[in-house]
Formats: sequence, structure tokens, C-alpha cells
Amino acid sequence: MLAETYLLYLATVAVFFAQPPGTSQLLLISNSIRHGLRRSAWTIAGDLSANSIQMTAAAFGLATVIATSAEAFLWIKWLGVAYLVWVGLRLILVKEPAGAVGAGNGGSPAHLFRQGFVTSMANPYAVIFFGSLFPQFIDPALPIVPQLLVLGLTYLVIDGVLLLVWGWLGTRAVHALKRTSMGVINKVCGALMIAAAALLALKDPQPQR
Repeated sequence: MLAETYLLYLATVAVFFAQPPGTSQLLLISNSIRHGLRRSAWTIAGDLSANSIQMTAAAFGLATVIATSAEAFLWIKWLGVAYLVWVGLRLILVKEPAGAVGAGNGGSPAHLFRQGFVTSMANPYAVIFFGSLFPQFIDPALPIVPQLLVLGLTYLVIDGVLLLVWGWLGTRAVHALKRTSMGVINKVCGALMIAAAALLALKDPQPQR
């Protein structure tokens, strides 16, 4: 891969991320507020693991299968919406004992990893995105697999760093809310989850590009 091609790829990914927080970012902000950035790193790990699977699926041509199967596409999408709404309503409606902000329940590594993984996997657009992005920067005259690895790892590093930034911003919010009860924090975080579900629901239901 030529250096010019790689720099163009970096610019393209930068433009893609230059937008308001999406579903995964809202989830991470919510978890960082409730559990702190260090523990919420498990959410990032889940998100990036799902992205790795989606990249692999795109590389093997599953993007075409999803893009041509509207029914499967919609099932994945609406299951993801339902999951996020369930998480949000659970935070809003379930009463928790009083405690310090950032010490919410349900913060085990496995639980936080699962949230990040399921939320990211529930977005079928990701496979199509990777399936349409990577070919633009691959030189067919060179070995394909090494180029895919470079493109994929670069995306994961950038995504991971930006998720850490969003998580850090969430922890900064904790200081501003340190006198607020855990119940109020849960409601705010629940609202973030429902907003994330709305973002996913409002995406164009037609997967074709």
C-alpha cells in the first residue's frame, strides 16, 4: 500500500468520525458516568471485538448478503433498537440504593463487555460500511490480506482512542454531578441509551448503497 493511499484512508476515517456521538459513544459515556473510565474500558473492548468480526465478515463478502437481504437487515437492526431501549428503561425505572456517582450496579467486566459487543453487533450497517470502505484503498496488485490487516487495525486504533476520549468526557461530567443522587444519574444514562436506540432506529432502513 502506497503512503499516499494510507494517508487518504486516514483522512477518510477522520471525516467519518467527525460527527456527533453515535450509539456506541453514547453507551460508553453512560457507562463511564456510572462506573468510571477504567471499568468502562471493557465496553470499548466489546465494541472493538464486534468491529473486528464485522470487518472479517465484510472481507469474506457477507456485506453483499446483508445488503441484499432486507429482512435479515431489519431483524438485526430492530433487535439492536429493542436491546438499547431495554437497557435505557431498566436504568430509568429500577430503583437503586443511594451511593456515590460512578458506583452503579451492573458494572462487572463481563456485563460491560457484553453491552459494548451487542450494541456494536446490532448495527448491520457496520458490515456494509467496511465492505464498501476497504476496497477503495486496496491495491489489487499487492497481497490483499496484509492490506486488510493494516486498514482494519488502523480503524480499530482510531476508534478505540476516540472512545476513550468520549469516556473521559463522561468521567468529567461526574465531577459536575457529584452531588446528584444515583437515581438521577441512572435516569440521565437511561435517556442516553434510549437516544442511542433512536439514532439506530432513524437510520435509513434500506441497506443498499
